[in-house]
Amino acid sequence: MSPAPFVTHQMISYEIQKKLDYSCSSNYIILNSPVDLILSPSEVRHPDLVLIHRDRFDIISKRGIEGVPDLVVEILSPSSLKRDKIDKLKVYAEYQIPEYWIVDTENECLEQYTLQDNRYELINIFQEEKTITSTHIPCISFAMKDIMDKIPELRD
Repeated sequence: MSPAPFVTHQMISYEIQKKLDYSCSSNYIILNSPVDLILSPSEVRHPDLVLIHRDRFDIISKRGIEGVPDLVVEILSPSSLKRDKIDKLKVYAEYQIPEYWIVDTENECLEQYTLQDNRYELINIFQEEKTITSTHIPCISFAMKDIMDKIPELRD
């Protein structure tokens, strides 16, 4: 069994979810882990956060998300680094998820990938007060500083 994510990971996920909920919940369904993202009978992933436009609500079932969401967010943990930056990057591109974010907790930044010719291209890295936006999801607008300022220092 894999270890649970660090508490900091969960706090960051919650803060991003709150920001997305505040600006996007009227148009998007926002789900957080644990949730099954069922891309095919043999390809099931568990992203940290997922956005699905309400017009595409039909891809959500009691079992999980059965289809391609609009955005997938992964928050790096020491145990997930390779899986999130290599394995999931390839799989999410293969299944044509339009946008993929990787949140690097150590560097307090968000890497934004968009699909270009069936591959992800890193189009931006957001740090500090730079406003995170998306051409695919226009309601998104927050900064990593807004997130990280709410995360307390925790003892080891």
